Amino acid sequence: MMVVYGLAALLLLIKMLALPTLFSEPTAAIVSTLVTEVGVPNAVTGILLRNRLYDTIFEVVVFTIAILGSQYLLANEAPLGHVSRFNDQPSIVLARFGATICSLVCIELALRGHLSPGGGFAAGVAGGTAIGLVAITSAPEWLESIYQRFHAATWEKVSVIVFILCGASLLMGVELPTGEFGTLLSGGMIPGLNILIALKVALGSWAAVLTFIRYRGLL
Repeated sequence: MMVVYGLAALLLLIKMLALPTLFSEPTAAIVSTLVTEVGVPNAVTGILLRNRLYDTIFEVVVFTIAILGSQYLLANEAPLGHVSRFNDQPSIVLARFGATICSLVCIELALRGHLSPGGGFAAGVAGGTAIGLVAITSAPEWLESIYQRFHAATWEKVSVIVFILCGASLLMGVELPTGEFGTLLSGGMIPGLNILIALKVALGSWAAVLTFIRYRGLL
């Protein structure tokens, strides 16, 4: 059986090398029209947040259900009495420095994801990574207190509701006027949707990190 799989992989590799993918003129015309209509250089963002917005809405809903599911499944377990974490100064400095870089990347991808490679989900992952790096070097009680103080759970739910409402209005034809092509305010609602997705994914990742730290620990 392994021989068959290996032969199939080899044939696929030969096909990819011998028959390059052709970029036909009709396809180029479709991409050009899409970019012009959406008003943003990133055609992928235009497809995800305009032409296939249904998919993106349900992706956000699925992520929300995953966070709620992790909290529900672990709710009946006893929290850990002691959570181990990195205590040495070099690890703390490197983790905090990495968290700072990830935070800046998160802001960059959220604000300019429609102009360059990136977008709301990528920005949210960068934000969640920053939170995770802080979590491995901080006291869980401190992280939990910050989460409660800024009402992160409420903002997460608000971002989901606002995103769904904005997405529904966009699907019904309501769209903000587009600015100059390639500028920060071009693309109608797309930049705002990217920011909402980034907020949702980052805060949802924060909730998941806190849940797993409370019941599973870090190390």
